[in-house]
Amino acid sequence: MMTLFLQASLLIWVLVTLIWIWSIFIKNVSIIDLFWGFGFVVVNAFYVFMSGELNPRKILILVLVTVWGLRLSIYLASRNIGKGEDFRYQEFRRNYGAERYWWFSYFQTFLLQGFLIMIVSLPLLGISMSNQSGELKIFDYFGILIWMIGFTFEAGGDFQLSRFKRDTKNKGKVLNTGFWKYTRHPNYFGDSVVWWAYAIFSVAAGSYWQIMGSIVMTLLIIKVSGVVLLEKTLNKSKPQYRDYIQKTSSFFPWFPKK
Repeated sequence: MMTLFLQASLLIWVLVTLIWIWSIFIKNVSIIDLFWGFGFVVVNAFYVFMSGELNPRKILILVLVTVWGLRLSIYLASRNIGKGEDFRYQEFRRNYGAERYWWFSYFQTFLLQGFLIMIVSLPLLGISMSNQSGELKIFDYFGILIWMIGFTFEAGGDFQLSRFKRDTKNKGKVLNTGFWKYTRHPNYFGDSVVWWAYAIFSVAAGSYWQIMGSIVMTLLIIKVSGVVLLEKTLNKSKPQYRDYIQKTSSFFPWFPKK
């Protein structure tokens, strides 16, 4: 298992390094965000095809991760390409100085993201390296149900937000309908649920400690780069967001308060 993990780590290191070199030429660190979903597709495919004979569970996880990862990368590409560098990286560039951020970004952003991809993808490694039968069990079908719920919230939330932003009449307003009526972050919630579905598949395959990847992903979403960071920004830029906070659940979907 460790050998396969190290080989996949080397592959991701090469890819993030190439993307970093590209970012230097175009002066845009944001391109690493487009790699996040696709990176998991690459790692999982590597695990599946390098771990031996295919079985129903490996094929299932190959399909699910590919659909999830490609959807996310395509969505981020459609949202970000042509918009310039994200404000977060622009702020880093100002703080650290443009003359040195080109190399600092390699460690702060590109290598860090590659490292996180490897840690979060541990359930996928556990599934591919399982020595149990790859035949689907009841627990696997429960995992499929959880994955569908998570994917619906994530993809549906992104679609509703994209449609909302395209309407110029909504500039400065807060989206509070559809999935966004029941949670302030349906896409982040759905993303977390998808990764807990992968944890369920890992447990069904007899790989238990690897679910720490799903725990790390949830902590990243809630405490680090997702909910906390976005809410801080929205509180400053949209006064109406404070009222939205009072009525709407932060993460887990629930009926809005009156």
